Order: sequence, then C-alpha cells, then structure tokens
Amino acid sequence: MSSQRAVEVVTRLAEHGLNADREAVTLLSQTTDLAAVIDALLARPDAAALRVTAADVRTVLGDGTSPQETSATSSTTSPSEGHIGGSNTVEPNGGIGENNPSASSGTAVQVTDPVTGHSTGTGVYDDFVAVFRDRYERLSELLAGRVPPRTVASTRRMSGGATAAVTGLISDIRSTRSGHTLIELEDDTGVFPCLVNSDREAHAVVDELVLDEVIGITGRLASDGDILFADAITFPDIPRTFTPPTADHHAEAVLISDVHVGSQEFHATAWDRFTEWLHTDEAERVEALLIAGDMIEGVGVYPGQDAELEIVDVYDQYRRFSELLKQVPGDLEIAMIPGNHDAVRLAEPQPAFTAELRSIMTAHDATVTANPSTVTVAGVPILMYHGVSLDELIAELPADKASYDDPQLAMAHLLKKRHLAPQYGGRTRLAPERRDHLVIDEPPAVFHTGHVHKTGWGKYHNVLMVNAGCWQRQTDFQRSVNIDPDVGYAPIVDLRDLSLTVRKFV
Repeated sequence: MSSQRAVEVVTRLAEHGLNADREAVTLLSQTTDLAAVIDALLARPDAAALRVTAADVRTVLGDGTSPQETSATSSTTSPSEGHIGGSNTVEPNGGIGENNPSASSGTAVQVTDPVTGHSTGTGVYDDFVAVFRDRYERLSELLAGRVPPRTVASTRRMSGGATAAVTGLISDIRSTRSGHTLIELEDDTGVFPCLVNSDREAHAVVDELVLDEVIGITGRLASDGDILFADAITFPDIPRTFTPPTADHHAEAVLISDVHVGSQEFHATAWDRFTEWLHTDEAERVEALLIAGDMIEGVGVYPGQDAELEIVDVYDQYRRFSELLKQVPGDLEIAMIPGNHDAVRLAEPQPAFTAELRSIMTAHDATVTANPSTVTVAGVPILMYHGVSLDELIAELPADKASYDDPQLAMAHLLKKRHLAPQYGGRTRLAPERRDHLVIDEPPAVFHTGHVHKTGWGKYHNVLMVNAGCWQRQTDFQRSVNIDPDVGYAPIVDLRDLSLTVRKFV
C-alpha cells in the first residue's frame, strides 16, 4: 500500500466523519473508485457508527465493487529516530470507569478515575487540613519500613541524647549562619526541629527538599531533647528492588503530549506524518495512543496569546482536534488526560473533560480521564500526569538535579518523593480534596508526562520515565522565556520489556 494513498483514504473518510482500522484502510487503498465505496459505507443501516472495520469494507466490496491494486509509486520519507535528552539513568487512577459513559469494558486500555464526578473539596479550611493529613498518613506508611514510625509528641517525650527518628511534612527549611540546614517537621501532634550539619552525608540531599513533602529523619537528640541532629534523610521513594509488570505479548504504546490544536504554531505536517505512520506495518503492534494533556491551545492562558491563535473559539479548537483524531487508525485505543491549556479547572487533580466537551470529541471514542490517572495497557500500568509541577521543581532544585533540557531528572524526584506536586502554594494550583489524589501509592511501570515541551527519558529504580515533547513550534511567548521546544517526537514503548524507541516526524 502506498503511504500517500493511505493518507488520501484517511483524509476522505475524515471528511465524512469516519475513521477506520488499519486493515480497512489497506482495503480501501486498493479500490479504483474510492468515492463509490465511501458512499456505499455511508448508506449502510449502521452508518451512524464512526469506526469503519475491515469487515464493513469487505461487505461493501462484496456488493459488486472489487479491489484493485493502484499503480501509485510515490512515497514519503520515513520518519527518523530521535533521542533528545538521552537516556540518563538516575537510578493508578484513570477512563472514567463507572461514571464515564464513554468507557468500554474488555478493551486493551483499562482505567479508573476517583476524581471525575467524585470531587469532595469545597475550599473550606477543613478540606485543606484533610488533604494534608491524608498525605501525611499515606506517605508515612510508605516510610514506616525504613524509619521507625514516631510522632512529634512521642519524640519530645524521649530522653536527651537518645537515638531517634521522626516523620513529618516539611513546614520550614532554612540555612544557619554556620552553613548548616534547619528543617522543621510537622505532624498533627506538633512541630520538631532537625539540624543537618554541613559535614554530614545527609546534607547532600537537603537541596532536593521542598516544603510540604513528607520525609523521615533519623539521628540523635540533643542533651535537652529539643532538637534532632540528623544523620540520615529518608524519602518515601520507589524501592530499588521494584520489578515492573510487563506485557505477555508483543504490544506497544505511543506516548505523546501537548498537541496544542488552535495555535498558529501547531505543526500539522508533523501530525499528518505521525498518523500516516500509525497506518503502516511498522506500527501494527501499537495498541494504544496515550495523550498527556493540552489537546488544544486554549484561550487566555498567557498574555498576548490571542495574537498567536489560528482558531479563536475554544470549542472550535476541540472540534478541530476531534477531526485530527479521525486520522488515527480506528482499531487503536486512545486515552487522554487534560492539561493546563484545556477547558477544565486548573487546580490539580483535574477532572476529565465535561460531557459537553466529550460530545465534541467523539471521533474516535477515546477514553477520557483525570489528570493524573494510571492507565493500564496490556497489563502494564502507566502513570499519566500532565506535569505542571515540573516547573516548580526545576525552579526550586539546583540545575544539575532538575532542568528543562532533561525533564526526566525532575520526574525522578517526583517518584522519589512519591508525590506529583509536593509543594503547596507555589506555581502548581492544588485543589483541597479530602483525599490526596497526587500521592503515588503504587509504583507504575511507566511514568508519562508532558507540559515542558521537551523530550527526555530515563529509568529510575526500574520505572521508565518519558516526557513526550510537543506538536507546537516555538511561540513568541516561549521565545521570550527561552523555551526551545522539541516538536514532533513520538516515544514508543515496547510493553514486553519497557524498551523505548523515539521517532521524529519533522
């Protein structure tokens, strides 16, 4: 099958609101009178169905239209592999489930969503107390096997000079005049000061700490018992012995993010090349396309954005995005979460798209779920998070520990902290739900983010981390803040062994 002919087929189907699986596209590419076959497909009793299968095509062709090989000889250049960010080794919740009318059972993609339709936060003081208490309790449980569980109150009752440990949320971090670091840990029984001397091994990680995260500190109490001299700092962390589950058959998942439809800088050519590749034999093992937020450019997201919009109405942006989804093979499962440019609340966790928006994005019967969500493909759990908190970590941590050029480094810190947005009150807007849905209870096999428009990947304690780049060329705003985006990259995960191939479509 000529790749050019396949693109023609997919485009013609999309004009009629249809998409097709890969075998159907192959059959349609072999017909001499494509228009007649499409008309016959539209005349079927079940023509309202959006997905055209190979069986549908064979039924139509059996009515008198026979396939014939085309003589087209033109072809497009194969996309090349790209490896931006390298593979630095820095040593689940998801489809709408029971409350999602678009979720289907028995598919390759399985998700649960405890957020959408189940939001409990009202913004009152008690909600903020509840979410931090929940965070502390769950993360302290993860620490309990390595740090003796002890409250601030019980630590205060210990004798001076004793070996002690305390677990809590970081309420304050500050440097002393002598170059040491004072950390205050808080739980619901009080606050306890811990001093990390600059000559201690533990001091090497103090520049990784942020307010509100949960850690454990072990050391020795002062003679009066009023302060803990730290010997070690322990994070909730992913166990080094973690063995991620893998697929029992040859299945692949494509991870992308930040499509930004509606922007003048949306790279339509790269998208066309990408969706064309999805129809090739090389992509026959791809079972799922996972999109980690920012389907559209949005409106009013940053100053002067209106001057950079190709589509000025947010609903029209989603309609255009839905049309683009029709280019994806109809037998491919699609799961997507919102991002900060999408038309949902900005505070995280973000619920899935509303029923109104889902009614617009019906072209592929995609599974829509919350940000964050854990999406399971062929038995492999993939944690999807748009990634706004990466901005915060990159701003707070030293450049050698987190940077935009290597987003996987910041991702590793989120896994280490077992929380997707540990610092409250910074750049990341957080909703005070009674349960902290940003805690990473179970380690994923794959951690998939976007947002920063840079491609990077690596492994942390056997978890594959992938930041997927974007499909938007550099905007004036990005130029003003020195962001040079990685455009048109598609990371492809082999779910049998979590190996990664990154393809470039520009």
